[in-house]
Amino acid sequence: SSVFICRANPFLCLISPQNPQTRAQIESLVKAGHVEELRRRLCSRMSFGTAGLRAAMGAGFARINDLTIIQSTQGMYKYLAKFFPDLGSRGLVVGYDTRAQETCGCSSERLARLTAAVMLCKDVPVYLFSTYVPTPFVPYAVKKLGAAAGIMVTASHNPKEDNGYKVYWNNGAQISSPHDKEILRCIEESVEPWPDSWNEKLPDSSALRSDPLQEICHLYMEELSSLCFHRELNSKTSLKFVHSSFHGVGHRYVQQAFKVFGFPQPIPVPEQKDPDPNFSTVSCPNPEEGESVLELSLRLAEKEGARVVVATDPDADRLAVAEQYDKCKWKVFTGNELAALLGWWMLYNWKETHPEFKKVYMLATTVSSKILQTIARTEGFHFEGKHISKVGGSLSSCVVMCVAAGFLCGSMVPDKDGVSAAVVVAEMAAYLENKNLTLNQQLKNIYENYGYHISKTSYVICNDPPTVKRIFSRLRNFGGENLYPILCGGYNIVQVRDATTGYDNNQPDQKSVLPVTKSSQMVTFTLQNGIVATLRTSGTEPKIKYYTEFCAPPGESDISSLEEELKRVTAALVEEFLEPDKNNLIPRSV
Repeated sequence: SSVFICRANPFLCLISPQNPQTRAQIESLVKAGHVEELRRRLCSRMSFGTAGLRAAMGAGFARINDLTIIQSTQGMYKYLAKFFPDLGSRGLVVGYDTRAQETCGCSSERLARLTAAVMLCKDVPVYLFSTYVPTPFVPYAVKKLGAAAGIMVTASHNPKEDNGYKVYWNNGAQISSPHDKEILRCIEESVEPWPDSWNEKLPDSSALRSDPLQEICHLYMEELSSLCFHRELNSKTSLKFVHSSFHGVGHRYVQQAFKVFGFPQPIPVPEQKDPDPNFSTVSCPNPEEGESVLELSLRLAEKEGARVVVATDPDADRLAVAEQYDKCKWKVFTGNELAALLGWWMLYNWKETHPEFKKVYMLATTVSSKILQTIARTEGFHFEGKHISKVGGSLSSCVVMCVAAGFLCGSMVPDKDGVSAAVVVAEMAAYLENKNLTLNQQLKNIYENYGYHISKTSYVICNDPPTVKRIFSRLRNFGGENLYPILCGGYNIVQVRDATTGYDNNQPDQKSVLPVTKSSQMVTFTLQNGIVATLRTSGTEPKIKYYTEFCAPPGESDISSLEEELKRVTAALVEEFLEPDKNNLIPRSV
């Protein structure tokens, strides 16, 4: 059948005896005559971008499985060997989370061991963790051990069916372009597995394999103490904290972090404390979804008299925070609100101990709130609106606050880190409690001082890539060829910045100063009333995300009218530009 006439010898998926479960999936689809499903799985390959790989586990080149991980690692080896002449002495760090799927014989641990085997059979030293670790441990280990790169097998907060392959460069930051394109090219040239690539047991016998767990955990916790400013106060606080690890890796490491800061250990949510690849107590293992997925945490906090809840996602690189008020009500902070709080906190403590605080850098992604930029302009320190992979490697001596749907406090890890962020939030809450303030009250103080930054963030789901492409093509030709929209919600659009094509009508040459990311879609509109709105695709899920923000000047008191105006513009953005009914887009359900 022409279904199987695909590049990269797709018969490997069908006849390989190495994983009977994936072979059985293909055989079952062939027997049932599911030609289109076979075509989807076998006639296309996962895209490899700056976020690495992420897809459902299962048989086929479009999915995460033994073969596609081996092929990807062979491509990684080929590229690293060209780029690093000393790869044979520097080595590679490999970590993994607790994801697993019995139906395809796939687990993060197995995929990590196969990753290690590919490198070991080419005489490359591998620092393979002996058990699951938080994602930030991998980039931290890359820096501490001087490794050429790092690989973390994780799908973070994605649905249970998914897994992923996240790549870090020698500076500990996620890879950036053009590394991703070159790695993909090398993968496509390395599709025939080497004989020893299948040897999952090779890490057990190879002298080139070492386990960095104890050393890295010790160094991480030791360095984490540099972010602790009020240890004595922490040990005396009356506040109680609840922590959920969302069935992932975070429990033991967050417990250790609280101990480092002098806190009593946070109360774990028992149903979510231990790893569970089925994420059995939540519909979606993403604490950012808000109160609906934090229900067990909030009920436990009410029972235990704990006023603050911290929740790390399954690979512990992201953080959600909730605070109780009026006895039975909860404020679940948005990512942008936590950015404001953490930015204020880090700056406040840095200024207390460093007279030259203007050397501070704060970073935020282009879709994050502008609150950190506003604070930087007011206080006179540096701000970068770029991904940390672009600048993080050069800021090792500075305080860095990174917001990328997650948080980085200090410069320990040049990526999101939910473990350190969780305990830093706890110390901030304890300090404010001593001043008779809550986190929410301090957030209002920040906004009153620097101006309210009101934002909305959500998404729609689109499982059809051609539809996504059509939606963004329509935006780029809205009023004719190469003519973007000029109105949104009745307001004139005064600036358009397209990070996919590199267009920016606010620049003299109409070329964006931000990096071009052709592998994903992202368009930002600035309206005449000051609202900034962005539409972008997710790099890891079938989502079109939308972000809107209203930045008010300090002293603006009529916040409710600003919120209403932002709500109207956001609704217009979705209806006019995404056309959800026409395009069969699925609204957010949690």
